[in-house]
Amino acid sequence: MGDSSGSVLTAALLCFFAMDEELERDERVFLLGEEVAQYDGAYKVSRGLWKKYGDKRIIDTPITEMGFTGIAVGAAMAGLRPICEFMTFNFSMQAIDQVINSAAKTYYMSAGLQSVPIVFRGPNGASAGVAAQHSQCFAAWYGHCPGLKVVSPWNAEDAKGLLKSAIRDDNPVVFLENELMYGVPFEMSEESQSKDFTIPIGKAKVERQGTHVTMVTHSRYVSHCLDAAAVLAKEGIECEVINLRTIRPLDVDCIETSVMKTNHLVTVEGGWPQFGVGAEICARVMEGPAFNYLDAPATRVTGVDIPMPYAKILEDNSLPQIKDIIFSVKKTLNV
Repeated sequence: MGDSSGSVLTAALLCFFAMDEELERDERVFLLGEEVAQYDGAYKVSRGLWKKYGDKRIIDTPITEMGFTGIAVGAAMAGLRPICEFMTFNFSMQAIDQVINSAAKTYYMSAGLQSVPIVFRGPNGASAGVAAQHSQCFAAWYGHCPGLKVVSPWNAEDAKGLLKSAIRDDNPVVFLENELMYGVPFEMSEESQSKDFTIPIGKAKVERQGTHVTMVTHSRYVSHCLDAAAVLAKEGIECEVINLRTIRPLDVDCIETSVMKTNHLVTVEGGWPQFGVGAEICARVMEGPAFNYLDAPATRVTGVDIPMPYAKILEDNSLPQIKDIIFSVKKTLNV
């Protein structure tokens, strides 16, 4: 991996490594999207891939999401393994018919005869100062739909291991990155820098062990929860933090095991509350064996139920902050 052998790397760089290694490993893999080739990607995630693999495998598209997503889905049906990049998942709304009706449903509608091995990837959720039309979290949107796998990495290791698994998967995978996490450096184990390193889709990870309350979260908010847990630990409250990694299929076993240990549940996400990821987690816990272990009602921390404002102070108050998580944990524990 050349000069990449250092142990502190960013999520953007690890997404690049994942794509580079899979492009090299399997000639059926190709990348297409707006500005992914000659411009090296809007966020430089595909930097250098066009020069290495050429026009045939790194393809710049016009600004027509419905069109290039349809091309990618058709290519997957024909036996290729496309990585379809959305400059932001907000733009995937232009192509949602292709993602849901063409990609997600085909394997079922063909009675298992036609697989659609495709990855839809790009930044998801709120960035900063880009207002209502560019700040939505699509985890619950796509997590609602059978036929899709939906992945939401947090750190650099997640980004690499899960993206490689997504590219190798024979089903359509929605891969929800986060723009604000692209440049954050993370410690990387030697194992995770191997070309053979993958993380299984559908398995959550306990990022911090605790005994008093379970926090379940994904993407950028894993960092928020770990920061909140560090503050609460100074007050004698030990939080268990679960990084979902995958939204669909949801690792209910991991959540239930933790709730049975801590007897309290707080979910944290940046998306809207109604029919959100947290709402689904609460329902699954209520319907399963862990419900009888709860000593208090589960609590959700979410984005505010409004379109995202543009003004910074309003934007900050529309998204979960560390203080909001701390407040909810104390409310749940009645302290």
